[in-house]
Amino acid sequence: MESLTLTDDFSGLGLSSKVTDAVTAAGYTRPTEIQAQAIPHLLQKKDLIGIAQTGTGKTASFVLPMLTLLEAGRARARMPRTLILEPTRELAAQVSENFEKYGKNHRLSMALIIGGVSFEDQNKKLDRGVDVLIATPGRLLDQFDRGKILLTGVEILVIDEADRMLDMGFIDDIEKICSRLPPRRQTMLFSATMDPQIERLTKRFLKDPVHVQVSRTSSTADTIDQKLVKVSSRPDQKRAMLRARINAAEGLTNAIIFCNRKRDVATLARSLQRHGFSAGSLHGDMDQKSRMETLDAFKSGNLTLLVASDVAARGLDIPAVSHVFNFDVPVHAEDYVHRIGRTGRAGRTGTAYTFVGPSDDKHLDAILKLIQKPIDWLDVAPVASSQGEDEDAAPAKPARGSRRKAPARQSQPAATEEAAPKATRGREPRRKAKDAPPSPVSGIVPDSPFGDAGPVPAFLLRSTRTVEQESD
Repeated sequence: MESLTLTDDFSGLGLSSKVTDAVTAAGYTRPTEIQAQAIPHLLQKKDLIGIAQTGTGKTASFVLPMLTLLEAGRARARMPRTLILEPTRELAAQVSENFEKYGKNHRLSMALIIGGVSFEDQNKKLDRGVDVLIATPGRLLDQFDRGKILLTGVEILVIDEADRMLDMGFIDDIEKICSRLPPRRQTMLFSATMDPQIERLTKRFLKDPVHVQVSRTSSTADTIDQKLVKVSSRPDQKRAMLRARINAAEGLTNAIIFCNRKRDVATLARSLQRHGFSAGSLHGDMDQKSRMETLDAFKSGNLTLLVASDVAARGLDIPAVSHVFNFDVPVHAEDYVHRIGRTGRAGRTGTAYTFVGPSDDKHLDAILKLIQKPIDWLDVAPVASSQGEDEDAAPAKPARGSRRKAPARQSQPAATEEAAPKATRGREPRRKAKDAPPSPVSGIVPDSPFGDAGPVPAFLLRSTRTVEQESD
């Protein structure tokens, strides 16, 4: 790999003046290591594989040179000039924000093709022609099959977060998309981790790529203070420990809390809200509008805690996250690197807590093997769950066909003396009711539910035997 000398500012990378002016206006003065090494190669239209840990500025590594290269040329209807593939809607939306920020001095058109958005709005942009197309694989193929996109004019392809693409099962979609692209193109692949399957992908779709790696594969940033916390397997005690850690955390301004399952995300967010915390949830089953509103509220500071599934673990650029809590140990060790990478970004310090239960040893061992460094245990006493903690969980549904009534809440007033005899169902009252003589008036039993309307049917006056009497 050709070595490059890091520059003190963006002016020495070969970017156009329009791009450097936009970067300066955004408040950036010095390129990161991945930017300094990747941008000169990309401006020479070389294929590139970029491996860097999360939070090192990978997005600007391809956005800035792409803007410079696109200054010459013009988009045609339904034929985008560049294509950027992202694994999630949030990442795609974030890349579009970067193009708007750094491309403010350009007149380049852009379309965001993601699920959860009206096809009609997307079609209007595609019909006019776009210079930059940012898409998730599934929606892109939908639009292609509808005849709304022609990919034969793509000059530059970016496969971002390639390892996440593979984890989410997009490998077949990527192959289909690449087979529809012109063979003469520039291809960039960026990822935080590298494994043999990605290497096979690069051999198939990239031609003589330049390799740029600025950190050891699957490493974690030194700016993150990592801690392990031993917890009970009981959900209520685990939630109580989380609340205790949040209250005890030094310098916590905001935090992302990761769960493995989407249903646990909603339950935990509801629990935190009931205990007075400013919390919201983010997971894949939410509609796109709700997801973006929640994410915007967290970015703006209106939400302090964001409870999320791994949909928020990859690439989201929220620089000022002070803490990350792994409420569940991630099943895939690589996800640990991405989760805690949401804090300690852009030179800031951060703290990451991982809750480890009795059955998490296997997943924890895989994480330690991947990152190749120990994580200290936090010496904390067990925390008892508070009274009424069970109400935090989702309400249980009664069994199908069950006629049993739910028990009364403790907060309801006690039964009055007048209602007490009706509520009693013990053995002694049953025997007394059997021995009670019928009323001489029309054969009506005292306190009969039929009142004075008429005689009680004979079958209701028959004596019955209880289960206890049968056993006697």
